[in-house]
Amino acid sequence: MSELNKKQTALGDVAARQLAIATRTVPQMSTITPRWLTHLLNWIPVESGVYRLNKVKDASSVEVDCSNRDERPLPQTFVDYIENPREYNLSAVNTVLDVHTRVSDLYSKPYNQISEQLRLTIETIKERQESELINNKEYGLLHSIAPSQRIKTRTGAPTPDDLDELITKVWKEPGFFLLHPLAIAAFGRECTRRGVPPPTISLFGSQFITWRGLPLIPSDKVPIENGKSKILLLRTGESRQGVVGLYQPGLPGEQSPGLSVRFMGINEKAIASYLISLYCSLAVLVDDAIAVLDDVEIGKYHEYNY
Repeated sequence: MSELNKKQTALGDVAARQLAIATRTVPQMSTITPRWLTHLLNWIPVESGVYRLNKVKDASSVEVDCSNRDERPLPQTFVDYIENPREYNLSAVNTVLDVHTRVSDLYSKPYNQISEQLRLTIETIKERQESELINNKEYGLLHSIAPSQRIKTRTGAPTPDDLDELITKVWKEPGFFLLHPLAIAAFGRECTRRGVPPPTISLFGSQFITWRGLPLIPSDKVPIENGKSKILLLRTGESRQGVVGLYQPGLPGEQSPGLSVRFMGINEKAIASYLISLYCSLAVLVDDAIAVLDDVEIGKYHEYNY
């Protein structure tokens, strides 16, 4: 009787799945982030890959007069220019994607293998782009800050007072703070301790906390070293003499501004190759367009007695 009870009387799940169609997703990649910085920058097209930043040699030497209704001679003046202005050359982020033609021919339903390979590779290149905009030693934000625009935290953890002082450094139409998500959490804890929870706003369909009306934009590309990070404050836009992104327009095989994909051919091993290139840079037009708060501790917590 026990043997009859163990005998299977209907089609089982494992066998039935052989006839079923599974719902598939496109390949997921955990390293993909929103890359808010590239969305918030104003991007300037650069011809021939060079951006020359011209400046006033000595603005204080320009003389003007507020007339007192007399016939005194008006001052004669002129604006001099720096003779050797800085030139920014676009930086390239490149890679060659290889896809075997057998794979793309046989396994491209329901998702095209070449398209998905290109999509994920382009996402990785754009992640590297944001990292370079922040950390590149030639033009990155962290390496473009004048000494007068650097301040340090008062007590280690980022406080409202620290961010207020940062605003005094970029007081001409500041745009947004840029900081690591862990630094945002650290600032939130300090606000909670003081009973001043920061309000939130909606940008790009997402919620951001703010301070003095300025959004705190997260980026995991802002470095953390020995438990400390940095908080940047930026003003953006060429018309505001702020921070601008630079890109090369009109590239062959252009997929988006500054990004191109070009087919390189198929070799004797039946492997198709695609060259993916992204050309970009960044310029800080005047010193007070950016400031940084250094030595930001992200591991400080508080105990509350209720």
